[in-house]
Amino acid sequence: MSDLLQPGQLLARGVSRHLRSHGFVSVEEFVPARGLRVDVMGLGPKGELWIVECKSSRADFLSDSKWQGYLEWCDRYFWAVDTDFPTDLLPEETGLIMADAYDAEIIRMSPEEKLAPARRKKMIQKFATDAARRLHRFRDPGVAGLIDKDAED
Repeated sequence: MSDLLQPGQLLARGVSRHLRSHGFVSVEEFVPARGLRVDVMGLGPKGELWIVECKSSRADFLSDSKWQGYLEWCDRYFWAVDTDFPTDLLPEETGLIMADAYDAEIIRMSPEEKLAPARRKKMIQKFATDAARRLHRFRDPGVAGLIDKDAED
């Protein structure tokens, strides 16, 4: 299966496994708002929301012009890269995770910028809804078209 995944998706898998070891659940390719899609959204045991963007190369990072728009949708923001990535490119005011396809390690904790309660409630509900839709699509592929029509809420 890992042969079918792109490098960024392999990093996301390792990140999701690591977040789970901290009591987080995660959704990959999560859309917090129209026009935005984050690589990993993590929901922590106390309702904290973390965004992790996975970058597989220098070119991948340099082509990402939307990342600052993600900051208003999370409590903490991280980059996840592999050990060959030139980490000096990454902004120091963000978190840093070293990852591979199997695990990850938080190298630099992101500063916390707590979401407003109303936005947190909205994001947690969207997280739960998206996760439930994905599970439903997995368990009953015949209704995928019906579920996807509702996904733009």
